[in-house]
Order: sequence, then C-alpha cells, then structure tokens
Amino acid sequence: MISFLATFFIKDHNNIEDLEVRNKYGILSGVVGVVLNCILFASKLFAGIISSSISITGDAFNNLSDAASSIVTLIGFKLSGQEADEEHPFGHGRLEYIAGLIVALFIILMGVELMQSSFEKIIHPKETTFSRLIAGILIFSIFIKFIMFQGNLEASKKISSTALRNTAMDSISDVVTTGIVLLSSFISYKTGIILDGYIGVLACVFIIKTGCEAAKNTISPLLGETPSKELVSEIEEFVLGYDGVLGVHDIVIHNYGPGRNFVSLHVEVPGDEDIVTVHDLVDDIENDIRNKYGCMVVIHMDPVVRNDEFSETLKRRIKHVVAELDPNLSFHDFRVIHSKGDRKRVAFDLQVPYKYSLKDEDIRKYLYDHIDGIEPGIQCDITIDKADLG
Repeated sequence: MISFLATFFIKDHNNIEDLEVRNKYGILSGVVGVVLNCILFASKLFAGIISSSISITGDAFNNLSDAASSIVTLIGFKLSGQEADEEHPFGHGRLEYIAGLIVALFIILMGVELMQSSFEKIIHPKETTFSRLIAGILIFSIFIKFIMFQGNLEASKKISSTALRNTAMDSISDVVTTGIVLLSSFISYKTGIILDGYIGVLACVFIIKTGCEAAKNTISPLLGETPSKELVSEIEEFVLGYDGVLGVHDIVIHNYGPGRNFVSLHVEVPGDEDIVTVHDLVDDIENDIRNKYGCMVVIHMDPVVRNDEFSETLKRRIKHVVAELDPNLSFHDFRVIHSKGDRKRVAFDLQVPYKYSLKDEDIRKYLYDHIDGIEPGIQCDITIDKADLG
C-alpha cells in the first residue's frame, strides 16, 4: 500500500538511494498510519461500548497508541532528514532508530496496560454482547491492519528501515490480537462462557512479545552493531582490485543512520614505491568507494617492506609461534622497525575472536617470551584486534 501510494505522492519514488526520497516514504507511512488508526480507534471504541467488552475496548486503545506511534515515526523521519550541523557532523539519521525504539516502547506499554485490565476482567467477569455490526467492525479492522502490515513491510524492505519494520510488526500483531478478540466474542456469544479477560491476557502476551522484539532490533544499531559480512567482503574485494594494493585489513564501518555510513580501513602498499604515487592511489580508492557506496571513507596506508630477508624470515618464524598458540589466529600489518643503532622493533596486529579463552595480556606475554626466544633482545609492539573469525 505504501509503495502504491508513493507512486502518486513521492516524486522519483524509485530513487531510494536519495535520502530525501527515503524520508518521504517514512513520512507517508506516518500520515497513513495516523489516519487509518484513528478510524479504527473510533470504530472499535464504539463496538467496545455497545458490547461491554474489555478486550474490544482495549483493542481500540491499542489502535490509538498505534496512531501515536505513527506520529512518532512521522516526526522521526522528518527530523532524521535534517542536514548535518556543527553539533551533529554526521547528520541526524539515528533519530529514525530512536523513533523505532519509541514505537516499540509504545507497543510494550500498551500491552502491559491491557494486561492489567484483562486480569481485572477475569476477577470481575462481565457478560458481553455480540452482533453482526460488532463482527463487521472487527473484520474490517483485521482487513485494514493486514493491508498496513503488507504495505509497511514492503516499504521497510525497499528503504531498509527498522522503524517501518517495527510498524509492520505492530500491525500484524494487531491482526492476531483482533482475530483472537473476534473469535472469543463469537464463542462467548454462542456458549455463554465469558472468555473476555482470558483472551485479553493472551492477546497482551503477544503484543508485549512483539514490542520486545521490535525494541531489540532497534537498540542494536543504536549501540553500534557489526556490519554485514557481505558488505565488508565486498569492500575488501573492491579495494584489492586496485594494482598496488597488497592487502586490506581493519575495515571499520560506523552507522549514523540508514544510508549514512562512515568507513575506515587500512591498505597495505609497497614500501619502496614513491609516496606521492601511493597517496594518489589511496585518494582514488577513497573517491571510488565514496561514489559506489555513498559513504564517507578514510584510508590509512601501511607500507610493506618487500625483498627484505631478515623481515621475511622473522615473519615466518612468528607465524609459527602464533600457530603454536592457536592455529586459528592470524596477524597482519607486520613490519620491522629499525631504530637508531642496531636496535630493532617488530610490530603487528593479531586478530583474536571476541570472548576468547585467554586474556589479552596473557596472549602478549606468551608471544613476547617466544619471540624473544627466536630473536633475543628485539622489542615487540603487538596490537590485539578483536574480530569475528567465524
């Protein structure tokens, strides 16, 4: 539905790489959500009053909270589209995640409040009424919410939006909730058994579960989650495709909101090449990454000394030491630094998985002792890089 409406209300609607177009999708979703949820709230509240059903009335206020959530989504997209400023040099994109988190909290809060009302209805049951009008209102609500679910889910995939995905999940939870309310009302009408409070509790459990999952999906990018392995591999292969690049490591991707990534990485380049030539190469790579992926990027050069017998021999021997510690570990950015006089220093970055069995200081001590054994007196500068080695 959102994508369909976008063809009428969003100019150049297929250009989703454009942040302005992307924000308009979120604003359109918010406006549609406010209008439809207000209509559903009014109709369900009417049904709840004439039926004396706490589950239907609670479902109505659930739609009212959805309208408030849509307003938050609308505001979130509107604010996230603001340009960068002195206080926020990377823009305001993360406001979209905050909007998604607020929507999730709305869902949880409404579930908790309805849970209390449902328990009261269990303790003090009250007979409810049922009619074709009430059934029609609930069926109409299910139909509208299912359309909203499909529309927001499709739009969330199209523009990669957590906020719209949370809105879609809220809509499908409403479909289930209203379906349960409809079924329980019909059963109570036919059998005389008052299920209103019990069904309300069951619906609330589903609502709270949906809210918690939505909050988890939103908090992760706010805290700073690991970028997708596919994106990291793609950038690595892209950089390795340039002549003169010997290796790539330490790729870090910071997310400042959808479509707002900051990338930093290290490239290994020949140490005997002209520094100006290598610098121009790195500049070209930065510009190409910026144009291809639409992100800010900074590249650090790591010169690699080639055809140095001492360096190559020491590297092979240290590789053997690391393998004895753990064959799954690896190192990069290896270099031998010649100080004044005959003093030498070896430096490299060791990749260690998260939650490794050994502490960083224990790893360094092991390597220091064994490297001193194969090359007495050499200084060691070992950087521990935490990485996902899976």
